[in-house]
Amino acid sequence: MKKTIGIFAHVDAGKTTFTEQLLYNTGSIRNLGRVDHKTSSMDTNEIEQNRGITIFADQGVFQYNNDTYYIIDTPGHMDFSAETERSMSALDYAILIISGSSGVQAHTTTLFKLLSSYNIPVFIFINKCDIESFNLQAITDDVKNKLTGDILYLNSADDIINQQTAEFAADRDEDFLDSYLQDDYSAEDLLETVINIIKKRLCFPLMTGSALKGIGIQNFLDVFSSLSKTEYEEKEDNYFIGKVYKIRHDEKGMRLTFIKALSGKLRIKDEFTFIKGEASSSEKVNEIRVYNGKKFENKNEILAGDVFAVVGLKSPICGTVIVSGETTIDGVSNFHLTAALKSKVNILDKTDVTILMEKLHILESEDPMLSVAFIKETENILISVMGKIQLEILEQVIKSRFGISVSFEKPQVEYKETIKSAVTGYGHFEPLRHYAEVKLTLEPTSRGSGLTYESQCHVDNLILNYQNTIENHVFEKVHKGILTGSPITDIKVVLRDGRAHIKHTVGGDFREATYRAIRQGLEKAESILLEPFYSFEIYAEETYMGRIMSDIQKLRGICEAPVLNCGNVYIKGRGPVESFMDYSVELISFTKGTGSISLMYDGYDVCENANDVILRIGYDKERDVENTSTSVFCAKGTSFTVPWYESEKYMHTIN
Repeated sequence: MKKTIGIFAHVDAGKTTFTEQLLYNTGSIRNLGRVDHKTSSMDTNEIEQNRGITIFADQGVFQYNNDTYYIIDTPGHMDFSAETERSMSALDYAILIISGSSGVQAHTTTLFKLLSSYNIPVFIFINKCDIESFNLQAITDDVKNKLTGDILYLNSADDIINQQTAEFAADRDEDFLDSYLQDDYSAEDLLETVINIIKKRLCFPLMTGSALKGIGIQNFLDVFSSLSKTEYEEKEDNYFIGKVYKIRHDEKGMRLTFIKALSGKLRIKDEFTFIKGEASSSEKVNEIRVYNGKKFENKNEILAGDVFAVVGLKSPICGTVIVSGETTIDGVSNFHLTAALKSKVNILDKTDVTILMEKLHILESEDPMLSVAFIKETENILISVMGKIQLEILEQVIKSRFGISVSFEKPQVEYKETIKSAVTGYGHFEPLRHYAEVKLTLEPTSRGSGLTYESQCHVDNLILNYQNTIENHVFEKVHKGILTGSPITDIKVVLRDGRAHIKHTVGGDFREATYRAIRQGLEKAESILLEPFYSFEIYAEETYMGRIMSDIQKLRGICEAPVLNCGNVYIKGRGPVESFMDYSVELISFTKGTGSISLMYDGYDVCENANDVILRIGYDKERDVENTSTSVFCAKGTSFTVPWYESEKYMHTIN
C-alpha cells in the first residue's frame, strides 16, 4: 500500500524534527539530523539551514509494515503558505503538529482550515510533551475549542480496540451504532469503522510525544499504520493520470515536474501532448526521479500512488492534471490562498532588466503566486507576495541562485477593479492592410468569479477560428481598470459580434481589436475599486475584549458577537488586508503575548476609502498606451485614430 502524508505546523512547533524522526526510525536515513545543527535531511537549501525554518516543501520516502510512505515536509511560516497549500493536492493524509508549550497557534488554525477545504484526513501529534509546563488537558481543550471536538486520544496502538473507541465510533457511524447497541461487532469491524470515519474527517486521532527526544514516535507510527488506508486504481499500461503539485529546477537548471500518480502507469519515454491556447506541444518523459531529501533514485516506471519528479516536461504548471493523450494547460489556479500584496523590485547591480525578468519567471514557474509583471510605462518590476519575510527570502534566493543583487520596497496592497452594470465595448483595428472588429458585452459577476468568457456570436458573422482567437486574447494578458490601473475581475466578457476581412485580417489584428473593445467598455462603465480582505479569528483574555472590539472598528472590520468561555474571548470577523496585515504585532504587544489572531485570505470586496486610494496611486489612463481605448480606422488609404467616446459611430457591427 502507498500512502502520501504531509507534515504541517505553525513555525517552531517541531515539524521538521518530527519528520526526521519518522525517517530515522524507519531506516530511511542513517543519521538523525537537527534543524538547529543545520543537519536536517529535509531542509536541504542553504537558506533554510541558515534561517532554521522550512521554506520549500521537500519530499522523503520510507517503508513501514510493508507499506511505502511518501512524506512531504511543508513550510510553517504563513508567508510560505502557498507552498504549503500546493503540496496538499498530493496528499492522502496530513499530520498536524501542535506545540505542547504554545498550544494551537494562529497559523495552526489556518492550516487546519486549508486541510478541511481539501478534505484531507488529519492525525494530530502534540509535540514537546516533555517540558515541565505541559498540560495534556489544557492542550486537548485548546484543540477542541479552536480546531475540532472530534478528537480521539490514543495513548498507544492498544487503545484502538477498546470500549472508549467503540463509543466514539458509534456516535459517528450509524451502521456501527446498530452493531454496538447489540454488542455484535468484532475488533475488525471497529478497526474498519475508525479507518472510515477518519477518512470522512469525523475522527482526528491525537497522540503525544517529543520529537526532539524521540518520545512517542514509534507509537505514532504504529497507530498511523493501523488507521490509514489508501486504494489506487490500476488501469491498462498505456493510461496515466497524475497531478502536478510542485515545479523546481535542479543544480544544472533542469526543470523538475513533481507529480502524484493518481491512476495507471508512467514509463520513461512516454509522450504527452499539451494544449495551451491555439498551440500544442509533444513532450517526452526523459527521466523519473524519486526524491528522499536531496538525494534521488532513478526509476524506469512508476505506478498509481507514487510521488516523483520527471525531467522533460516543460508545459505543465502547478495544479495541472496530466492525462494520457491530450492535456489542456489553462493557466487558471484553483488554489485557495492568494497573494494580496505587491512589491517593487529594485536592481542593485548592473543586471539588465530583461535578464532579471527571465530569472524571475523561473521563480514564478515554481511559485505561481509571485505573478511577476513588468510595467512598461514606469519600467517597474512588480512581484506579488504573502508578506515581508518572503521578500527577505526572495532577495537571498535571487542572489544565491542567479548572482543578482536586488532589494524590495515595502509591499503594498494589490487592488482590483470591476464594474457596476453591463456595458457594450467596441474595438476596431484597421491600419493599412489590416482589419478586425470586435463587439463585446462586459457584465458584472459575483465576487471571486474572476474573468469569464462566453461567445454569443453567430458563425455566419465570424468564423469559429476567429472566435477562439478572441477568447484567447481575453485571457492572455492582465487587463487593467481605469481607476488605478489594477487588474479587472468579476466580469463576464460576452462576444456579441465581430468582423474580419477575407484578405486583410492577419495574426494579431483580433488581439488589438479585443484589447480595445474591453478598454472601451471600461471607459463607459461605472468602475468599482476592490480591495483584498482577511477573515480573522481572535483569541484573547476577556479583559482585552473592549480594546479588541474598538480596534476592529477602527481598522474597518466587522465581526460577529464575541463568544466568552472561561475567562477568554473568541471573536470571528472580516476586515481589509491593508489595515489588518500588521495587527498581529499590536495584538501580541498589548495582550502581553496571550492574544492571537489567525488571518485567512477571504477574497476581494468593495474598497470603502476608494477615493483616497485612487488619489494616492495617481494612475493616468491617458498615458497608458499599452492599454488604449482608441480604435484605428482607415479611409482613402490613410489610417486615423478615434477616441473611445466617438468610435461607435464609425463601427461596422452597429451600422
